Amino acid sequence: MRKIALEEHFVTPELAAYGAGTSAIAQPGVWAEASRRLLDFTEERLPEMDRAGLDMQVLSLNSPGIQAEADPVVAVRAASTVNDVLAGVIAEHPTRFSGFAALPLQNPAAAADELERAVTQLGLHGGLVNAHTGGKYLDHPDFRVVWERAVALDVPLYLHPANGVDTAHVLSGHPELVGPMWSWGIDTSTHALRLIFGGVFDDFPTAKLLLGHMGEGLPFVLWRLDSRWGFHNHQGVELAREKPSDYLRENLYITTSGVCSSAPLLASLLALGSDHILFGTDYPFESIGTACAFLESAPVSEADRAKIAYANAERLLGVRIPVAV
Repeated sequence: MRKIALEEHFVTPELAAYGAGTSAIAQPGVWAEASRRLLDFTEERLPEMDRAGLDMQVLSLNSPGIQAEADPVVAVRAASTVNDVLAGVIAEHPTRFSGFAALPLQNPAAAADELERAVTQLGLHGGLVNAHTGGKYLDHPDFRVVWERAVALDVPLYLHPANGVDTAHVLSGHPELVGPMWSWGIDTSTHALRLIFGGVFDDFPTAKLLLGHMGEGLPFVLWRLDSRWGFHNHQGVELAREKPSDYLRENLYITTSGVCSSAPLLASLLALGSDHILFGTDYPFESIGTACAFLESAPVSEADRAKIAYANAERLLGVRIPVAV
């Protein structure tokens, strides 16, 4: 079966230092191995894809990416440069790679322009944002220009985790809970909920948001969100649609990246439907072989398997895997 994987990371030597904060989370040997693989596109990555039967990776700059840069001028320049590099890699291997643009949200107007350039001139298929940018989240009014451009281009924004602005007190004394094992997922799912209650999807009803890691837990709490929205003081916030889940079922798309388990996949299928789930491996932090084997053996219908494996990516992103004749 053809397979297209989203949330497939890379980094350039010039931007590798931005990941220093993440390196403190991982075991030293594990981080060293991942760092080496992030810099490679062909020597190890392509053979591993071939062994696992993965046709295409949709590449994206590793966390925290451009969001870690404090200087807006530097951020704009770095985003343009790395997107050009990515486009060059794709041009050399157009049947194996496609990509998401890095966006310099430190300058929202420039980020919108870079998204448009990346899509219309470089052939990229949307943008990927790593958590907050200088403490601002994607519901901030400054970023409406980016959402407006994404909707006009009909491309998604992929929201990926990174270190938060601060660390919740409940995590104090337990640094092992900070990072992708736990805190990043909570930060990212909360960030996504801000988009609902911050009015982004009311302003842009056709906007498309991608979340990795089987939706960062959101598919499993839809009923609870709706029930408690009926209970809570709305604090002046009113939604154009009836329930929070209406937005998640319409505007949210998730990937299986980093979650190779049937139970959450089946729950997500029931919660969101098979049209809203795409495949991902989270390379190099997870095994391509493990992810592909999971998808191939998951207890789902063949029609749903095909949607998750490649058809939804082709529809949502406009990427295509050449079909052998």
